[in-house]
Amino acid sequence: MRKRFQSARQTRRDFLKKTAVSAAMLASGLGSSVNAQIRRVDRIGLQLYSLRREMAADFEGTLEQLAEIGFTEMEFAGYHGKTPAEVRNILDSLGLTSPAAHIQLSAIREDLDREIETAATIGQQYIVVPILPPDERSLDDYARHAEALNRAGEKCREAGITMGYHNHDFEFAIQEGGKIGYDILTSQTDPDLVVFEMDLFWAEQAGYDAKFYFLKYPGRFPMLHVKDRTAAGQMADVGRGYINFSDIFSYGRKAGFQHYFVEHDNPSDGINSVAYSYNTVRDLRFNSSYELPF
Repeated sequence: MRKRFQSARQTRRDFLKKTAVSAAMLASGLGSSVNAQIRRVDRIGLQLYSLRREMAADFEGTLEQLAEIGFTEMEFAGYHGKTPAEVRNILDSLGLTSPAAHIQLSAIREDLDREIETAATIGQQYIVVPILPPDERSLDDYARHAEALNRAGEKCREAGITMGYHNHDFEFAIQEGGKIGYDILTSQTDPDLVVFEMDLFWAEQAGYDAKFYFLKYPGRFPMLHVKDRTAAGQMADVGRGYINFSDIFSYGRKAGFQHYFVEHDNPSDGINSVAYSYNTVRDLRFNSSYELPF
C-alpha cells in the first residue's frame, strides 16, 4: 500500500512539472519555426563506463576505434593502470580530449588533491561524483553531501576545475515531507562551485522531466548523459528507445549544455552499441534559438 501511495504522489508531481514546462514553452513561443536556428551536436562524447571491459583489455586500441567512429570527447570512469601522463599522451595522439571524469566519492574524500592533479594533467575541466553510497541517501545525508560538494568545489576552483554531480534515479525518491534528495543537492550547492551532469535515462526512469530542472537551474548543466529508454523501462542504444533528444537538446542554451556523452551501462555488443548511438546523435537536428524568458 505504501508503495502505491508513493507512486501516485510521484505521478502527480511529475504531471505538475511537465505542465509547468509545457506552459513555459507556450509562453515563450517554443515550437514555432520563426527565426529557428537548426543545428546539430558538433562534438559527441562517450562515457567510457560503457566500454569498461574493452578498455581493460585494450586501452589504446579501444580509444583508437572510438576516434575512428567519430567520437571526440572521452569521459573516463577509471584509467585501467595508466598514469595521467600516459592517458594524456594517448588522447593527444588520437586527436581526442577528456573534458571530465567520474571519480568516486571515497577518492574525493581521501585525496582530492591527487584527483585534481590527475584531472589537470589529462586536461579535464570537471571532476564528477557518479553515485552516492546506498547508506548515505537520507535527507540529512543529501544536505551533508551538498556541503561537501561546495567545499570540494572551492578547492577545485583554485586549479581551474569544476566539481560536478551525476544522478541516477534514487535521488528523485520521495522522502519525508514530500522532499527529494536531488532538490537538496541542486538548491544547496553554490552555482559558482558545483554543476550537474543530467543522466537522461535515470531521470526518465524516476518519472521526472529533466527539462524542469533545466528551466529551474539555468546554466548549471554543462554535461548530459545521452541514454535512451524503451517503453518497457530498459536502457537502450540512443535511437532505439522513445526519448525525444531533439526536444531536450533544444534547451541547451538555457541549461548550459556543452558536452554530450553517450552511455549504455551494459551493452550486449559494446563498440557496435556506441557506434549506433553516435550515428543517432550525429544525425539529430534541433532548434538552438530558444531563449526562455525566465
